[in-house]
Amino acid sequence: MKKILIEKLSNGLTIIGEPHTHAQSASIGFFVKTGARDETERESGVSHFLEHMMFKGTKKRSAMDITYELGNLGAQANAYTSEEMTVFYGTVLPKNLASMQELLSDMLRPALTQEDFDTEKNVILEEIALYQDRPQFVLFEQGLHRFFGAHPAGNSVLGTTQSITDVTRDEMASYFERRYSPINMALVVAGNFDFETVVRDAEACCGSWKPFEAGRKAAPYLRTTPDSHTFTKKDLNQSHLLLVTNGVSAQDEDRYALSTLSIILGDGSGSKLYWDLVESGLCEACVFDSDERDGTGCMMVYAVTESDKLDLVKQKVLAITDSPLDFSDEDLERAKRKIATRVVLSGELPIGRLMSIGNDWAYRAEVTPLSEIAQRILAISRDDIKRVVTKLPLAGWSEYRLIAS
Repeated sequence: MKKILIEKLSNGLTIIGEPHTHAQSASIGFFVKTGARDETERESGVSHFLEHMMFKGTKKRSAMDITYELGNLGAQANAYTSEEMTVFYGTVLPKNLASMQELLSDMLRPALTQEDFDTEKNVILEEIALYQDRPQFVLFEQGLHRFFGAHPAGNSVLGTTQSITDVTRDEMASYFERRYSPINMALVVAGNFDFETVVRDAEACCGSWKPFEAGRKAAPYLRTTPDSHTFTKKDLNQSHLLLVTNGVSAQDEDRYALSTLSIILGDGSGSKLYWDLVESGLCEACVFDSDERDGTGCMMVYAVTESDKLDLVKQKVLAITDSPLDFSDEDLERAKRKIATRVVLSGELPIGRLMSIGNDWAYRAEVTPLSEIAQRILAISRDDIKRVVTKLPLAGWSEYRLIAS
């Protein structure tokens, strides 16, 4: 079993490593516990906008320098922003890890020049317009915003055309200074590397970062009154259905049981929803998902079908979710093997372990070994799933539709 190593710098930056000397690569990333849910209404979309600005230059590197160095290192590098966090990462050959670490560390102290800000703002506005052409994105963004109401879990990652147009460079800098504290970050490394060297380099690159509190109120959320709304969009060939109800948080131990149930009911293949609605030709797609977030969560069913079949699809979905324990022992064992296999396979590569470790730490301030995750999943019983659906019944669904206008 690979050993998890954890060190903390004097300024609060946590460094987590899982060395694997037989790996042929090393993955490294900064996990910053800040995202859409940490923004004010005025700042909507600024976390994602700021992620883009990390690639636009620092005090000692231009945007071209960053692009050139990433290419020169042969790095498989990227970044993403979610409702919960912002992550900057890369995978390189082990001999190039120190250079990748220094580059990422420098990028996390961006120049934020007015010229770059103005240029990138247009890129963000184009991205928003692009995503508005994607029906699934529109339905999930608007539906979850309505479901969570005033709770920040429903905040938009991209923001709106108006919020991005209005935000200023100084407001972005203020957000950075409020959220990008070393206390609010973890530097994670997985694969073939030397942990002591990573810690030493982290002290050299990040030790001067000033610490400050950047907490988050991870308040729970339970919707007591179902919501319903129909959205419209031009030129839709098919209609989309999203059902949402209360779920478990990323800290809830019942997440393993609920994830297993989601595979039984609505995995992309071989599940109850798949056989009844997709294989039968009634839907193009129909999936069940447990979306676990910081302090809260939700369960969702998403389906794509022809407009005149929406009501029938909803009827068949509810017939399945109304009887969540109507599965065989074979169904349960198959689902557990499927999800355990996926977990193990995703951890075979350093990048997979990087993401698992980073998310583990951001949500729970702990790291669960890969073997233990698989064991927990394989130990799930029917009673475990029964306990979850008793606590959080698959009922009281909020219903959101997207149809042609």
